[in-house]
Parts: sequence; C-alpha cells; structure tokens
Amino acid sequence: MSSYSFVVTDSKRVRVILDTDTACEADDPFAIAEALLSPKMIVKAIIAEHFLEEGSQQKSYEAIGRLTEAMELDPLTLHGEEGPLQEGAEISEGARFIVEEARRDDPLPLYVLGLGALSTIAAALREAPDIADRMTVVTIGGLPYEKDSPFAGFREFNFGNDVGAANLLLASAVPVWQIPMNVYTTMRIGLAEIELRIGRAGRPGKYLFDQMAAYNATPRAFWTPGESWSLGDSPAVGVVLTPVCGLFHMQKARHVNKDTTYSEERFEHEIRVYDSIDSRYILEDLIAKLTLNYKG
Repeated sequence: MSSYSFVVTDSKRVRVILDTDTACEADDPFAIAEALLSPKMIVKAIIAEHFLEEGSQQKSYEAIGRLTEAMELDPLTLHGEEGPLQEGAEISEGARFIVEEARRDDPLPLYVLGLGALSTIAAALREAPDIADRMTVVTIGGLPYEKDSPFAGFREFNFGNDVGAANLLLASAVPVWQIPMNVYTTMRIGLAEIELRIGRAGRPGKYLFDQMAAYNATPRAFWTPGESWSLGDSPAVGVVLTPVCGLFHMQKARHVNKDTTYSEERFEHEIRVYDSIDSRYILEDLIAKLTLNYKG
C-alpha cells in the first residue's frame, strides 16, 4: 500500500511467509491484514493451515481469500498440510514454497510466522533440513514455562493441534521466537473498540468486525468472555516489525508432551521466548494502517 508519508529503506525490509489457520476463529485475519499493510514486510505468501478438523485447511484457504478480496489485494495464497505431520507423506505446496523461498539467494532475512499448528513448517524442515539456518520461525503457541502459571491444566491449542510438528521445530537448528499462551492472550481489545475504530475502515474494516462479531455469537466461542477478544496472532507480526516490542529471554528448547505440558528433556539449541508484549503498539499500528489505507 502507498498511503504513508514515510519510507522504510530496503536495508530494513524483511521477507515474510504467513502460515495461518485463518478459519479456526476470528483473530488470524487481523494479523494477516497488519502484515499486508506493513511496508517493512514483503509478504511472499500466505499458507492455509489446518486446525485438526476435516476440511479445515481448505476452510482456512477460503477465509484468506475473503479477507484479501475485501482488502483488494492478491497475495500468493497456498494450501498447507491437511492434518498433522505424517511420516512419508508428500509435502504440500505451502511446505514446498517455504523450502524454495528459504533456499533463494536473497539478502533480506526470511521470517515464517506460525499462527496455528506447525505442520506445514515442520514438513518443510523435515524435507529440507538445510533451510534451518536460512529463516527464523515465529510461533504463536505453547504453554508458559512457570509451574505456578494460571494456565496450568490447560491444553494449548496451536501446539496441541500437532505436537509432533512442534517438537520437530523445537529440536531443529532453526532460530525460533516463541510467543506462549500467557503472552499472546494479553492482546485484549473490546468488540466495541473494534466496531468503532476498525469496523469503519472501509470494506476490510467492516469485514474484520463482521467476522469477529459473527464468530463471537456462535457456540464455538463458548470460551470467550462475551464482549472482548485477544488478537492472539498479532504479536507474531509485532515482533517482526519491532523485535524489542516485548521482553524476552533465551533458553534451551524443551520437549512438548502430548498434553502440551513440557517435559524436563531439553533440546540442544536455545530459542527466544517472549515474556511480555507491547499490545498498545501492535493494536494501534494495526488500527492506524487500516485507517490510513481505507479511509472510506
């Protein structure tokens, strides 16, 4: 988009691939919209990810299309894995694209944003281990590591939709930035604010609000508080735009159990784990970009 009076120099731009279970619930489209409207990000592809239900990958693919049509944009959109990682299965076109883009001779860094299950990213890594040092994976997923966390007893959704893929990623040599459940749930915004400040930003804003309000009224949204939401996928975009928009620490990656708790087994390499996120920056950046680009 071009509705900005500032320029991001080429030396500061990055390549981005979004891997997203867009049809699962209502927050992924907000993260996709912010990425597409960010001049720092060269969005190379959006990959549709499954969310463990039959046909869910195709539903995500179609949901991506509805959003990008409303935004009057036509990014490359690809099919990811149709379910959890399977031994010997042919990889999806989305996984093949990750491999090809990672191997491409390009001086700009590549970030792959996992906004759901990690099946497609893991399939690419298993197919081509040589790409591990040619990209950074930002994953929205995993429980907090503190044993006294208020999320104790929860099964974390994204890692839980393909625990094997999560462990393959964490055991690999790829640089990983993890944004766990205790952090991504702090992206709280009221539905009234979405209606007022996002819903009036042209067709895209109306689409974002309408799909949020519609999902909030369904039985699938039984877990939500009623009139607010956590835009839990948006921190992945925020930390690529500004890596220090949250506090983080480095630690050895840990094995994920079937119930998404962590075992004491530690993998060899260290990952970046975010402890907090600047939700004000990320939400206001999204709202400003929608308003500037879709004033009508």
